[in-house]
Amino acid sequence: MSGFDGLGMGLGNLSRLSKAKTRSISAENFTGEKGKGGMATEGTGAACAVDLGQGWKISPSVVISGKSVFTMADIAGPGVIQHIWLTCNPKVWRYFIFNIYWDNEDEPSVRVPVGDFFCNGWCERSNVNSYPVAVNPAGGFNSYWEMPFRKSAKITMENISDEDAVLYYQVDYALTDVPDDAAYFHAQYRRSNPLAYKEVHTILEGVKGQGHYVGTYLAWQVNNNKWFGEGEIKFYMDGDKEFPTICGTGTEDYFGGAWNWDQNGQYVTYSTAFLGMHQVIKPDGLYQANQRFGMYRWHIMDPIRFEEDLSVTIQALGWRSGRRYLPLKDDIASVAFWYQSEPHQSHPELPCKDDLEVI
Repeated sequence: MSGFDGLGMGLGNLSRLSKAKTRSISAENFTGEKGKGGMATEGTGAACAVDLGQGWKISPSVVISGKSVFTMADIAGPGVIQHIWLTCNPKVWRYFIFNIYWDNEDEPSVRVPVGDFFCNGWCERSNVNSYPVAVNPAGGFNSYWEMPFRKSAKITMENISDEDAVLYYQVDYALTDVPDDAAYFHAQYRRSNPLAYKEVHTILEGVKGQGHYVGTYLAWQVNNNKWFGEGEIKFYMDGDKEFPTICGTGTEDYFGGAWNWDQNGQYVTYSTAFLGMHQVIKPDGLYQANQRFGMYRWHIMDPIRFEEDLSVTIQALGWRSGRRYLPLKDDIASVAFWYQSEPHQSHPELPCKDDLEVI
């Protein structure tokens, strides 16, 4: 019998020995090579360590120039990324584009503004206490999504703004054998701003191959008064056309809440292991005129499995007079998270910088 490969970590297998080799990439060890951490003699901390010298936090971060791409990690496999930590200024959370490429592919499997990937699409710090994503004070982004790869893993951060910006980061991974049935991690961003009248927001479309859907994040700005979340989420899979196989009952229901998240006349936020409505940004009576929400739903205990194809949509529905639904024209940004066999279909083009902007 072969030994434990070190994947699928949890309390149930934490005691098991493995020949997997633990490695970590950061600005203090750009390659993750064994015994090569903390050797920098130049970096963003060099002036601070002028009295101490090599080994004393010389290179804790990198500066990514405007209109440039920085390679955070380039790893030869097989192996698995098990944790990613990073932090940067909230001003660039929509302008730092997070990309991950598997097995020398030309197009990324993950391409998402970094704030949205970590459930902070509104560029205002909001803590998240969930199983695969944790955001801690003050803007510490953590991902525990398991990301196996066979030939290689490449992670880049693209700065689409005109200004230079600082990135602190660490990528923790294991070099180990990967099971034949392990799929590749994917994430895709979309935005409807505003959503057209009587149209649905598409969260994911045109996925081909076998896989399973594991999560949704929504950054939602309401452009009307009153309640906005009567809309249903729908999963079209394996040949579904006009009607889906899975149809939800309402927006707050899908995210594990009920009755408009309303307790005592106030929206009540929550952040739990698998679902949350963790952020409410209220109008301030001056320039911040619209209410904004952040919501996540992780299908970890209930993955949505598909064999051939998958598309996901959500409606935006409020109320008009006479107890009638009102299709809304809101600002909705989403990230879809899923695993699938490669190759994957190309992601749609990201909106331009102006269309990503939070205004």
